[in-house]
Amino acid sequence: MLRHLLTLKDYSSEEIEKIINKAIEIKKNPQKYSEILKNKTLIMLFQKTSTRTRLSFETGMTQLGGHAIFLDWKTTQFKIAEFIDEIRAVMRFGDILMFRALKHEYLQEAAKVATIPIINGLCNKYHPCQALGDMLTMVEKSGGKIENIRGKKLVFLGIANNVSNSLIEVCTKLGMKITLCVPEKNLSSYDPELEEIARKTGLYEETTDLSCISDADFVYTDTWIDMEFFDEKGNVVPEFKEEFERRKKILLPYQLNVELLEKYHSNAKIMHDMPCHPGYEITREAIEHKNSIIFDQAENRLHIQKAIILFLLNKF
Repeated sequence: MLRHLLTLKDYSSEEIEKIINKAIEIKKNPQKYSEILKNKTLIMLFQKTSTRTRLSFETGMTQLGGHAIFLDWKTTQFKIAEFIDEIRAVMRFGDILMFRALKHEYLQEAAKVATIPIINGLCNKYHPCQALGDMLTMVEKSGGKIENIRGKKLVFLGIANNVSNSLIEVCTKLGMKITLCVPEKNLSSYDPELEEIARKTGLYEETTDLSCISDADFVYTDTWIDMEFFDEKGNVVPEFKEEFERRKKILLPYQLNVELLEKYHSNAKIMHDMPCHPGYEITREAIEHKNSIIFDQAENRLHIQKAIILFLLNKF
């Protein structure tokens, strides 16, 4: 049966554990898997720009013995043709497709006509690859076994968004507590069904009380200042100035910084999916802090992407 990874909603706890454990195994012994995807091709279609997603998938496919092709939406015929026709043609050239989309609806449309597995490399609603990689990192920092993560607590600061959605899914399915400490939610990411399912587990809660980090094992943040707010010189574009100031006023109290951790006596590991924007959602001091595991997260995107690809191609 053809399987996709568009969201983690239809993935069981057992399947998520299987993918993470495979990533741990691959990371320990990459040479064992160096030819497993010989003559296989991954197509990577990007509507949105990327650093870690492209690097991790392209490098991962190479290290598995396969080949990756990068497609920039703006330099293809997608911009002038019917999406449904182009995506059907694209899938004739590869064995698996990673699609980084502006909207989740594009992924759903692609899945309707899919002839190969599709991986959501990020969309407005979900970022399952990031969440799985983050869980791999948290498992590593908890002794390397998934059972050690159960009962631990992750606090997400800032704006509820696509990343927090997928973190909610992976945490609650593996028995980890997750608290969203957020004064607002990104409306394009909002998924009430996902939140309702998570609440029923008893592992998910929302608050605006920053003291929730006092007993956190991990504290996580993501961007809340959109980079399109700035021009090439770093100045705020006039049309975004009002929204920029509004967000700063509301969200600066939720900035992940050392002073916040010290105030609530938190020894939590510091997480960020990158790119970081020092001075906004996080400070440089926090990025470089001894508790920061941000760059471990970045590296683990490589290992988890390999496991995801192999899972969807029925290689384990």
